[in-house]
Amino acid sequence: MKVLLVNGSPHKEGCTYTALAEAGASLNQSGIGTDVFWIGNKPLSGCIACKTCVKKHACVFDDKVNEFLELAGDYDGFVFGTPVHWGGAAGAITSFLDRVFYADLNGGGNRFLLKPAAAVMSARRAGTTATWDQMNKYFGLMQMPIITSRYWNMVHGAKPEDVKQDAEGLQTMRVLGRNMAWFLRCKEAGEKAGVHLPEQEPMTFTNFIR
Repeated sequence: MKVLLVNGSPHKEGCTYTALAEAGASLNQSGIGTDVFWIGNKPLSGCIACKTCVKKHACVFDDKVNEFLELAGDYDGFVFGTPVHWGGAAGAITSFLDRVFYADLNGGGNRFLLKPAAAVMSARRAGTTATWDQMNKYFGLMQMPIITSRYWNMVHGAKPEDVKQDAEGLQTMRVLGRNMAWFLRCKEAGEKAGVHLPEQEPMTFTNFIR
């Protein structure tokens, strides 16, 4: 089994990466493989709602989003990390997730169906709880079980050296890794025992226009 650690920071090995690495080490110690996917530091367009993904099964913009979509189906779980910018998730990871999940949903990819997910937040000082709420809404929409830790999945620091001094934050990351590993083992055991994924109904869309 493998978990993909998604670094949504413009800094490849900054504070967000440091938090993800701690969770990843805990997953590895629990027998779960990990890889890191960095979304990069080049501009990422937001979704333009063109719905090209319905036919293409990928986003109309061929960038890091499509690169990720090509890989996602091979993973059993995901940890998405983001720095806090202006009290919320970074703009790049927000655009990235909007397009990733919209393209998968409209294209019928089912790359994420009932695969566990977690969000990890990094901040110098504040904004982590608002970002936690923002990130978890994606997973709820996509039928992804949300993995939690002993505390909200956050670390604090202005640079990686600061994060490494956040003893409680690092412990939270380690507990998160073990909890995700446990969930994946339970899911694997259930499948081996004949407990299959629930039947899916066709999506019904409504609005509130009378």
